[in-house]
Amino acid sequence: MKMFMTHLIRLFLPALLSAASLLTAASPEPAKKPKLVVGIVIDQFRYDYLLKFQKDYNAGLARLMKDGAVFTDAHYVHSNTVTAIGHSTFLSGAPPSASGIIANEWYERSTGKTVTSVSDPQTKLLGAPGDAGSSPRRLLVSTIGDEIKMQGLESKTIGISIKDRSAILPSGHMANAAYWVDVKTNNWVSSTYYMQDLPDWVMKANEEQWAKPHLKEKWFPFDAKGGNAKPFCSMVKEEGLRACGSLEATPWGNEMIEMLAERALANENLGHHPGIDLLTVSFSSNDYVGHAVGPDDPAVRDISIRTDRLIGKLLAYADQKVGAGNYLVVLTADHGVAPVPEVNQARHMPGGRLADATIVAAMTNALVKKFGEGKWFVATAATMPYLNQELIQSKGLDPAAVEKVAAAAAKLEAHIARVYTRHEIASGEVQRDAIGNAVSLGYFGPRFGDLYILQDPYYLFGKTGTSHGTPYGYDTHVPVIFMGPQVKGGVYSTPIIVNDIATTLASLLGVDPPSGSIGKVLNIAK
Repeated sequence: MKMFMTHLIRLFLPALLSAASLLTAASPEPAKKPKLVVGIVIDQFRYDYLLKFQKDYNAGLARLMKDGAVFTDAHYVHSNTVTAIGHSTFLSGAPPSASGIIANEWYERSTGKTVTSVSDPQTKLLGAPGDAGSSPRRLLVSTIGDEIKMQGLESKTIGISIKDRSAILPSGHMANAAYWVDVKTNNWVSSTYYMQDLPDWVMKANEEQWAKPHLKEKWFPFDAKGGNAKPFCSMVKEEGLRACGSLEATPWGNEMIEMLAERALANENLGHHPGIDLLTVSFSSNDYVGHAVGPDDPAVRDISIRTDRLIGKLLAYADQKVGAGNYLVVLTADHGVAPVPEVNQARHMPGGRLADATIVAAMTNALVKKFGEGKWFVATAATMPYLNQELIQSKGLDPAAVEKVAAAAAKLEAHIARVYTRHEIASGEVQRDAIGNAVSLGYFGPRFGDLYILQDPYYLFGKTGTSHGTPYGYDTHVPVIFMGPQVKGGVYSTPIIVNDIATTLASLLGVDPPSGSIGKVLNIAK
């Protein structure tokens, strides 16, 4: 019997080894983790800008659309679609109800002051005269950068933008640095939260005064031909020509962002550490331009084309410094924007302008009539006002009853779609539709106002230009694109939420999802 078994083994062993070899060869190797993640946000960039201006793109956006995983139906699912929330959501995957970032700024009841999403009196500004700096301390959740850092391997995370919140919130608590622009000096600045002094390479950038050549320029169309082209605006006041306002409201602001991103790649040796490095870049100038002129103005097309070229330049530099197969890119926008109301009216669409003061006056009058005189509001932003809790307490009133009276008055005003009280949101007494869910996800009790007031679609608070901040599609629908050797390219029409970005990155990088993420893993891994 023993001789028989030995014979069988000798007979079949070569075949078994051959089969095992074939199985091993057929098994796909696990995808190599990237050495660098480049997270790009274009501030105020609606999804339709990808399609509307696609024929004009030939660099970064064109490359991402050709080689990346492009999601055509990506939306934010929180109610207050503004810069701070979009940037905090990007790499945390957390809605305001978890992150605590409920707006760009809010009234802080404990101090009786308005604070910003990143203001931090415990820090000092570096790189320009000033008192307090900024930090991510008001962000209550982790980001992808934090999760990478907590793996323990040496890595670097750096955030860059014109706006402090746009540099700080995506890069997270454990970032090595965040850099933004001081608009008074046009210097790159940071805060003592990250370091005690700016690094030499940032100080050198400030010494070079990148802004100076543009301070007397006019912004001409990118594809202007001949000497008769009309500029969009001028940095110097000129009769009959729109004033650009400041450098950040021109394409030159974005150029400064891209230049510093290249310097960061080179000087911080990004993509060459044992762990995974992260560079977050937010192009802010698109937002300043969009607010001033609206999505239908030729200046928006022009800055979109220029942003395509800048992203192409940055990716080409990353190819050179890190290697095209060694980094992963993800791109999105922090919000969309509404058409200018007057433009909509001219094309027989709904739209108009509302006044904060009118809404607040109506609520105040109702409260005075019902409960007597007093300063009923301590902060009066029309979409999220804060009632005077000390006055309510001194009169022995029920806060919920006061809220209801104010809400009833606001609902009677023209073009107000919905009004929710703080107590209604906290107890879940909202419609269970997309807007009701968005309001719930936008609510974080310790920081939220006492009312949430939503206007009709296409109606804005503001006398000029346009804005964003609603749960309507023109504000929530943004691009989401992943690109890298680990990613299956193609066009994906499956509906997703922007919160899916962080969860998907965590899966691709092999790290824990951020602590507040509500997203799912998108099926794009090779």
